[in-house]
Amino acid sequence: MKIQDTKTGKLIEFEPIKEGEVGMYVCGPTVYDLGHLGHGRSAVSFDLMRRYFLYKGYKVKFVSNYTDIDDKMINRAKEKGISVEQLANEIIPEYIRDYEALGVMPSDVSPKATDSVEEMIDIIKKLEEKGHTYVLDDGVYFDVKTFKEYGEFSGQRLEDLKVGARVDVKEGKKNPYDFVLWKFKKEGEPFWASPWGDGRPGWHIECSAMSLRYLGEKFDIHGGGLDLVFPHHECEVAQSLCAFGMDKFAKYWMHNGFINIDNEKMSKSLGNFFTLREVFKKYDPKVVRFMFLQTHYRNPINFSFDLLDQAKAGLARVRNCVRKLEKLSDDSLMDEESFSGGEPISRQFEGFLKDFERYMDDDFNVSGALSALGDLVINVNGLQSSMALTKEDKNTAFDIFHKMDSVLNVIFEEEQELGENIQVLIDEREEARKNKDFKKSDEIRDELKAKGIELEDTKNGTIWKRI
Repeated sequence: MKIQDTKTGKLIEFEPIKEGEVGMYVCGPTVYDLGHLGHGRSAVSFDLMRRYFLYKGYKVKFVSNYTDIDDKMINRAKEKGISVEQLANEIIPEYIRDYEALGVMPSDVSPKATDSVEEMIDIIKKLEEKGHTYVLDDGVYFDVKTFKEYGEFSGQRLEDLKVGARVDVKEGKKNPYDFVLWKFKKEGEPFWASPWGDGRPGWHIECSAMSLRYLGEKFDIHGGGLDLVFPHHECEVAQSLCAFGMDKFAKYWMHNGFINIDNEKMSKSLGNFFTLREVFKKYDPKVVRFMFLQTHYRNPINFSFDLLDQAKAGLARVRNCVRKLEKLSDDSLMDEESFSGGEPISRQFEGFLKDFERYMDDDFNVSGALSALGDLVINVNGLQSSMALTKEDKNTAFDIFHKMDSVLNVIFEEEQELGENIQVLIDEREEARKNKDFKKSDEIRDELKAKGIELEDTKNGTIWKRI
């Protein structure tokens, strides 16, 4: 199994630190506002990886944090006239709701930064003891000149960086790229006691502390969005290696690509910004997940509603195939005793699963894996139409669909989401058709269509899909 490691820039063989186990830490959102498409893309990308590790038989410990203290949190809380803690307690459940709708598995641990301030102070103490820090009037800073590898992780030439863009301007810093570890208390801001004075942690130190607390000094994979490579992850690498040792911290680094709108990075400042909640009003969240999956996690997605419509149609084809397969009656299946045609068809289906695994083993190439799913759908549809499936073939196909969906998590969820009232209407229409009450049957069909459910009558029964 190969993965693309950001640190080396190479596609390398994945070798876990401990055989059969994977520790993953993924930088989560700053919880000052609702989640947007970029948050959803990152969450789905790393959920896919986690699910595939589980599929491969690994025991996975997955940690993803909430940043609940920083300038954005403080400013938004002031705007709303509430405390920073109240703001976090309002917004975190909204992320949980959106991620659940996207089919993202809950993290094994979802720490809030404010719960690990003690660990942050301990790391800063270690850095101070080793000569990596200095104090200014507004806080404690990391001196990047004490870590000669600073910039190598992200491939940055420090002299080319524009101070004030991704690097904070502060008079008195030894180097423009030095970053704050501990910010001294300001009036009206939350604060904690520390050896250097009351204050709060800098952003970068938070993830070093939380990953240490829940995964230890060395773990397998650290992930996040591509926008975090510099300065956030560059700074994490510097402070963590200096504190723990050069052979510690994350073994591999993985980053998902941007969401672009009209080929520009999605940004509130550009006015091309979509929250997940806004998109969910128009599209099934699983359609949004399927849209994310159609692009390799490292590549950018040039978002449009046309792209969502294509994903909706593609997912409907897969789900309709599965529903038709489920409705196949025994008299529509080939008698296995009379089957005389060489190799069982189910062997072909198993080949599609091998293709699926081969693609996923190549740096989680989910777009390729979806092509294997598409090949399975085409073959199953063709064989259903020609009534050339045996019961064994049907069961094998179902088993493979379920195996693929244990990773993709888009195919079978919809059945559970069909409301009780909708199912009652479908059953009533079936009864009306049996009684040749076509007027009532048509009325119910129209009612369901108004509710976003389209019916298709087949020789094996009625199947439905969302529209």
